[in-house]
Amino acid sequence: MAAAISNSLSQTQLKFSLVPPQKPLNLKFKHWDSNLGRGKFQSISAKCCLNLPLKLKSPVGRSLSSVLQNEPHCFYDAVSVELNRIAEDRDAAFARFDLSLGSSEASLHRRIAKLKEEECQVAVEDVLYMIILYNFSEFKVPLAPSLSKCLYNGRLEILPSKDWELESIHSLEVLEMVREHLSIVLGWKVGSSVTVNWSTTKVRRHHLSQVYQASILYGYFLKSASLRYRLEQSLPPTHQQISFGSWSPPPEFQSCGFENVFHGNMFNPRSRTLSQVSRRPRMKEANLRCYVTGFDVQTMEECAKLKSEEAAELIEKHCLALFGNSNAENNDMILTSLSSLKRLVLEAVAFGCFLWDAEQCVNSTYKLKDRY
Repeated sequence: MAAAISNSLSQTQLKFSLVPPQKPLNLKFKHWDSNLGRGKFQSISAKCCLNLPLKLKSPVGRSLSSVLQNEPHCFYDAVSVELNRIAEDRDAAFARFDLSLGSSEASLHRRIAKLKEEECQVAVEDVLYMIILYNFSEFKVPLAPSLSKCLYNGRLEILPSKDWELESIHSLEVLEMVREHLSIVLGWKVGSSVTVNWSTTKVRRHHLSQVYQASILYGYFLKSASLRYRLEQSLPPTHQQISFGSWSPPPEFQSCGFENVFHGNMFNPRSRTLSQVSRRPRMKEANLRCYVTGFDVQTMEECAKLKSEEAAELIEKHCLALFGNSNAENNDMILTSLSSLKRLVLEAVAFGCFLWDAEQCVNSTYKLKDRY
């Protein structure tokens, strides 16, 4: 499975330059100074929820942004109209190219169709982004702006934290796995005191970008796996058969350095004998965590792999806009708190869940590019 996903990932040409850390963030916290002036830090409220790190590049994106701010109840109607128009424009351009085949104008129409396809892809990526933003707005959570807007004298703080809202996005079973993810990548523990949450630590900007990207992919995986789990729960027991086998974490996670997400306490899949499979708890007696542990190679790949090229491009562009270029000059040490790190990870997991939803919404009208 790992090889299959690796091939599909390489075809998306993701441009993240990742040096996999072998351990979670090495966080050494100092005691929080309660006299610290909170007013100096960037506060992101619902009123500035369109203060996006990634700027919208198409008229379609800007139009949907206006609808979201002024007529949010009409948002999905506007999305449907725009997607239909984009699909018609793209199809019309390729239809004209097909009609021109064999003529002296074929080369011209081929270039026109290619340009129209690129224009439509930019617009569709903006649509995906706006759907994700709309879903965040439903929970009164704005996306964190570019980190450069949250840095003051080298310190990063993102306020308000919105922890409760970000956790309320998930079901209890998914939330349990999200919290385990927080524990693995940050060392966070449920019930951490205010003093611990606001203690300071240092982290490289590039390392933080890795954590954020991996958390998006993990959220995407959780959304896919949880929907599959609910679907199988609805089936009669005789049809609740999931094959078991050995597998390794997909490269999307390996490249970000989070083998622990799969090989730590969260998952420990292994080959099982037929007798062991026969003793597996019935689906309605198992929980999501146990269900995911039973995934075979093919099922894991289906849940973990991004479905479209547009989704892969959007993740890359969003992370680039949020953290900046991953070069030596832009890999400064950032002073921050566990609270702000938790905020970013929770946002990234939710981003991945909403990206899965956005793909399904768009693909029902406009055919996205499949990843092979």
